[in-house]
Order: sequence, then structure tokens, then C-alpha cells
Amino acid sequence: MIRVHVFCEGQTEDVFVRELLAPHFRRRGIWLNSIIVLTGPQGRGGVSSYAKLKRQIVRKCREDGGAHVTTFLDFYGLPGDFPALAAPGSSYQRALQAEAAWQRDIGERNFLAHLVVHEFEALLFSCPEAFGAWFDDPKVVKELAAVRHTYPSPEHIDDGRATAPSKRILSLCAGYDKVLHGSLIALDMGLDVIRRECPLFDGWIRRLEALAPGGEI
Repeated sequence: MIRVHVFCEGQTEDVFVRELLAPHFRRRGIWLNSIIVLTGPQGRGGVSSYAKLKRQIVRKCREDGGAHVTTFLDFYGLPGDFPALAAPGSSYQRALQAEAAWQRDIGERNFLAHLVVHEFEALLFSCPEAFGAWFDDPKVVKELAAVRHTYPSPEHIDDGRATAPSKRILSLCAGYDKVLHGSLIALDMGLDVIRRECPLFDGWIRRLEALAPGGEI
């Protein structure tokens, strides 16, 4: 079975990988091992320093050279020393440039860089109706849907301090808690819906699927 280590931003992303992605890939002969990054201020979760993140990823790439290493980290809120973070263009374009620069900087043959554009909560805009099962106020779904339809895709919702996907959800849904609701709402949506609505995320999934026996990257 093909092994893929997935470095995750935190607990919500860890659950998402284990509960939603792992079964999908297991059927294709790919085993996902979720790892929460150890670079945050509390030692577990979050990315406080690119240098710390790089050391952790390179170490894993080299200690398990027969496996692949990838990431499930938010573009929003990355530390200032991250590669190409100050590149010109829209936040969407900058995210893609940062991901490409990161791939080059790590330089390990078994590494596959991936940044969530712009953060995990963007994926939840794939199906605003899924919030209806968790929040009684009908305005929540209506207003989240209005945000979604303002943009070409959930991944185009920008990374401003007050307008990033998570900030928009919190402004419309005061009871939202990422750890409590995030992965559960995503599970309710299902992987197929998220892939259909988020082409960059779908591209990452396709690249991982191509690692299966007989697949092509």
C-alpha cells in the first residue's frame, strides 16, 4: 500500500483527513497518515515559523523515503518568512505562487506541497446549506450562500483580516466553532461536493490519487 504522510494545520484538519479523505484513498490502495504540525506557540498546531515547518517536513521526507509527504495547511495567516509570500497579484495568485515556491524550496523528491486557498473554512462554502443542520437561524444559510455566489469559487474568497472565509462565517454565525463544527459540516457535505466546488483542492486530491499503483502524476 502507498503511504502518504499529511501534515495538518490543527485538530479540525486532522479529523477531516482521517474521517473524510482516508477512506476515499484507502479504497485506492493509498494509506494516509495525518500529522498535526508541531510549530505553533503551544507546540502543536498552527504555523508560527517557516524554518520550523521546513525542518519537520524535510525530516519526515528523509526518514521515510519510501513514502510521500504532503500538506493540508492554510495560506491565510502564514508566517512572514514563508517563501514568495510577498509576491505581487491577488491573494489567490499569491497563494499559488507561495505553494510553487515552497515546493522548490523543500526540494525533496517525495514532497508534494499543498496550501488550502485560503483556509479550511473556504471549503465549507462549497455547500452553505450544510450549515442548516447545525444552526437554527435560516438567515445563516441564506447569507453564507450570498457570499459564496459573489465569487467564482470558494477558493477565491479573499484573505483579508475581516473578510477571510473564517471571519465571514463568524460574522454571520456567532456560534460557529472550528473544532466543534468544521470537520462535521465538511463530512455532511461529502468529498464529491467539495471537489466539484474547489478546483485547486480537487487538483491536490487528483495528484494524490495518481500515486496509486498504475497512476500517473
